[in-house]
Amino acid sequence: MPTLFSLSCRPCSCPCALAHGLPAQRLTRAIWQGLACAALGLPLLAQAQAQAPGAAAAPARAASAATEATEATEAGEAAELAAVTVVGRAAPVPVELESHYQPTPDASTLRSLAPALEVPQVTNAVAAQVLRDQRPRHMDDALMNVSGITQGNTLAGTQDTIMKRGFGGNRDGSIMHNGMPLVQGRGMNAAAESVVVLKGPSSMFYGIMDPGGVVNVVSKKPQTERRTTVALGGSTYGHGRHGGGLTLDSTGPIGDKGLAWRLIVDHASEDYWRNFGQRRDTLVAPSLAWYGRDTQAVLWYEFRDYDVPFDRTVVIDPATKKPLDLPIRRRLDEPFNQMWGNSHLLQSSIDHRIAPGWSGHLSLSYNRETYDANQLRIQAVDTARGLLTRRADGTRGALSTDAYGTAYVDGSVKLGSVRHDMQFGLDLENRRIYRADMIRAARTHEFDYRNPVYGRVQPSDRVVPSDSDQSDRLRNQSLFFQDAIHFGPRWIAVGGLRYLHWSQVAGRGRPFRINTHTRDGVWLPRLGLVYKLDSTKSLYASYSRSVKPVSSIAPHASGMVIDSSIAPEKGVSWEIGAKLDVPGGLTGSLALFDIDKKNVLVKQYNDATRRQDWRTAGAARSRGIELDVAGEVGRRWSLIGSLAWLDAKVTKDPEFAGNRLSNVARVTASAAATYNAGQVGAGQLRLGARARYTGRRPGDTANAFWLPAYTVADAFATYTLPVGGRPMKLQLNVKNLFDKVYYPSANNQYGLAAGDARQIALSVGFEF
Repeated sequence: MPTLFSLSCRPCSCPCALAHGLPAQRLTRAIWQGLACAALGLPLLAQAQAQAPGAAAAPARAASAATEATEATEAGEAAELAAVTVVGRAAPVPVELESHYQPTPDASTLRSLAPALEVPQVTNAVAAQVLRDQRPRHMDDALMNVSGITQGNTLAGTQDTIMKRGFGGNRDGSIMHNGMPLVQGRGMNAAAESVVVLKGPSSMFYGIMDPGGVVNVVSKKPQTERRTTVALGGSTYGHGRHGGGLTLDSTGPIGDKGLAWRLIVDHASEDYWRNFGQRRDTLVAPSLAWYGRDTQAVLWYEFRDYDVPFDRTVVIDPATKKPLDLPIRRRLDEPFNQMWGNSHLLQSSIDHRIAPGWSGHLSLSYNRETYDANQLRIQAVDTARGLLTRRADGTRGALSTDAYGTAYVDGSVKLGSVRHDMQFGLDLENRRIYRADMIRAARTHEFDYRNPVYGRVQPSDRVVPSDSDQSDRLRNQSLFFQDAIHFGPRWIAVGGLRYLHWSQVAGRGRPFRINTHTRDGVWLPRLGLVYKLDSTKSLYASYSRSVKPVSSIAPHASGMVIDSSIAPEKGVSWEIGAKLDVPGGLTGSLALFDIDKKNVLVKQYNDATRRQDWRTAGAARSRGIELDVAGEVGRRWSLIGSLAWLDAKVTKDPEFAGNRLSNVARVTASAAATYNAGQVGAGQLRLGARARYTGRRPGDTANAFWLPAYTVADAFATYTLPVGGRPMKLQLNVKNLFDKVYYPSANNQYGLAAGDARQIALSVGFEF
């Protein structure tokens, strides 16, 4: 019998190892010290003030309805000024998201609790119950519920790469964790409560960014009600490929002064679904919170240790421009193709009510990931002889770090009949991506892909000095201001402005050669107008800009260094749309948008040099229509669905003008529905299914080959019944129900991603 669960993982670093990788710069030291102070100060703060938990909060969804009542109450408390009344909002209640598909507003994404109807920009959320039902492993699986999303180059299935409205890439800085930047390859884990996508240019909120949007993972918080859940699961892909896992989620109060704790532990051990490979993944995520009358503070820590397949060995036939006609489970590399490493994430968030109607917010984050990887790289294919040319490559000593801090103040001021919801603050960030030793074998090997024999090639240890010490360091600082002006109950005008300054140095080699050295600053505006039709519907229009410095670790073919004379990538977006938000019912949005991006860095694989070539001579445009809906239909049905039509193409380039953007489908759609059957026998039964469609899309910038369209279906069932007076939950999930062969993304013609085969997973959970 195969082992369904084994508690085995690669030896890992202790949390104190974080300090050894800290940059010496003043910003990072300040952020690290601030995190330490936050960690040490939470118990002292609670002891000093001894307030009841949650006393200051109001439910997030009720924020809009409570605004006028809050104004009236706080106007009496505030000091009276001539013709000026100060008003504001309360902080959110520390409670779990409810068991429904309708999204709940999250303050960390938009940095405010403004109701969705009053925001001139689309936010699409995958609610906690959707994640519990669908059990997504990675970010792109969860975001298949959202319109306009496709998968990009995932670095052989080891990183989240989300294409949003046609734009995105791995390490593009668009994935956030509680509103703070993330450098970890994977952002989705058992500690995630929900996932929110902020569509369109978001540089006013987050600074350096592609114009497609931002993904924010919202973490689970400690609760003041004691609860422990333990779940044990097993899974199979068939063909002798099995696995299992264990999850612990425990939370509760510390005394009666508003302190609470939470501990999440998750371990998975399974066979890879193709003919070889193993996946081991362990998460340990403790957190601590304090909920006072005027102050709320949360401290999160996540440690991940992993050993996962490094697999992108689906190859395009140069004659047919289609994948080689081989069994999809057959890998074309070797069993040593794995990536192993660990990561640390430490974050703190403090909200404090400064005065009636005004609050301050401070968030600090430090995250660090290290890994090593073996990669048997495919470099050529000879279909006449049935041979591949392969070379044993790899990476040793990869390190990514990000230190970040943001502080802002928000509140409301009423001047006559006009209310101003204002926010102003600053951001600081120091990000570094480093690759120490780049392994490149001295010679290549041929491999018969029709009759494969594995094990004839071993990992190389040959370090190439000219490719090693790859480094990309980015520092940026920002000041920002936003004002939402309420002209009566229906009209809202929103204006925001950020000044962003950055410096970036990138290069490689021993001795080190600088290939990017830029320093610049830019103003980033955001304008919007909202018209509320009634309490559940609104119309909006918006204009916004984005910026992203052009950089490259690799040298330009001409020897040119990217400096400040080369303009950064800039995006401009116009958008109009409509929103629906019925409490306890449906939330939906319809958006029409046009995004133009110029000074685009264009990359394409060069068969002669077997490297990626690049140049800064491009412009791209993405325009389309998106529809999203989520929520409840009646007492028993929950649904989440999306539909998008997208025209994303290169508009200016000597070679690629008119081509469609790689890995971007013109049409995407998804629909998921859940039926609550109620009492069936001794327990409660829920049934659900999902279908997702991704249209045909180019696999590279040259549009030399295309990835076929596909539709994948999933299904699940849960049965909850009492055992010994406690609930026991059985859950069955079937991913890729009809065992569809599909290719979600491509790096180049020698590196397509293969979608997972059908997986059947069964788990049993106990709540105490």
